Amino acid sequence: MTFDFDKITDRSNTMAIKYDLAEARNKPIDALSLWVADMDWPTAPCVTDALKKRCNHGIFGYSWPDSRYYDALKKWYKNRHNFEIKTEWVVNTPGVVFAICMAIRAFTSEGDSVLIQRPVYYPFSKAISNQKRKLVNNPLVLKNGHYEIDFEDFENKIVSEKVKLFILCSPHNPGGRVWKKEELLKLSQICLKHNVLVISDEIHCDITFEGHKHTVFALLSEEAAQNSIICNSPSKTFNLAGLQFSNIVIPNEKLRNSFIKEIECTGYDEPPIMGIEAATAAYSEGDEWFEQVRSYIWQNILFAEKYISENCPKIKVCKPEGTYLLWLDFSDFELTDSQIENKILNKAKVWLDRGTMFGIEGEKFQRINCATPRKILEEALKAICSEFKNN
Repeated sequence: MTFDFDKITDRSNTMAIKYDLAEARNKPIDALSLWVADMDWPTAPCVTDALKKRCNHGIFGYSWPDSRYYDALKKWYKNRHNFEIKTEWVVNTPGVVFAICMAIRAFTSEGDSVLIQRPVYYPFSKAISNQKRKLVNNPLVLKNGHYEIDFEDFENKIVSEKVKLFILCSPHNPGGRVWKKEELLKLSQICLKHNVLVISDEIHCDITFEGHKHTVFALLSEEAAQNSIICNSPSKTFNLAGLQFSNIVIPNEKLRNSFIKEIECTGYDEPPIMGIEAATAAYSEGDEWFEQVRSYIWQNILFAEKYISENCPKIKVCKPEGTYLLWLDFSDFELTDSQIENKILNKAKVWLDRGTMFGIEGEKFQRINCATPRKILEEALKAICSEFKNN
């Protein structure tokens, strides 16, 4: 079956935060929305079929994943990442950010230091500060549009700040890096040396491109597996964020029990039936749809890179190795960060994610979501390049 990703689906008035919250967030209501990280396509037909079947059943009581779900999850991870998951390792949560917050609460105390690598997915910072932990930053180093890790600073910060927990973004959002195995191994060895627990947010792990392979953190070594919490969800792979269902894989039984105990304090218990049904169908039957959507996204990225280089080469593109997000560098323009934001949002009328959301390291950057029909992406790029080409 061939899927049509050029087709434009109207998402207005569907309670989508990407489209229906412009006025509430003081954004132009006529701006093209390419900010929040979800896709502008319907999910795989196998998923909607499974949800329709459950709707026709008509009962939405308390639910729990069955063997179909676990079998599908394990098969997906084994086939795509060579990671053999045991059923008892899996804890389901309403989302990865929820899981990260629970892990911070379970494994640190107020005032403890938690390390992240900015620019990085902004809820990491909020999760740390909102729970009165100390945020420690190991800034990534940008070299020729490619982020690298400063390992010396990483270890020095861990020692000097007495870091208890490290939150890794793998693949990296917003920079698009798919970390090499040797990079991850070095991070793991430093964390093991200093008794630092690792939370690995791997929500974008399926969306990698040719020449780049995601390494599940727990596969680095048995010691790494016992010192990590692996966070994932079908939400990015299959555009299911609204169904609030994530897979948190914790091989270490002691860590897992502490994590579950913290979750129980929130009152959260059974995962939603629609999330279970969607994940089961996606992991069981969604391969063909996903391979086609990943290919389309890659072609969108190549299109965007070419369009920008031909029409406004002063905008530098950090070419992603994974994710459907493109990190755009406007630092060659003699403009402030606010001026850049104003030109994009209020003049070009394109709503992107402002780089400073991801930390001060994101100043003069903007993040654009390429998981959209090419016609929309082209319209957005045309408006942005037209606005900047004379500066």
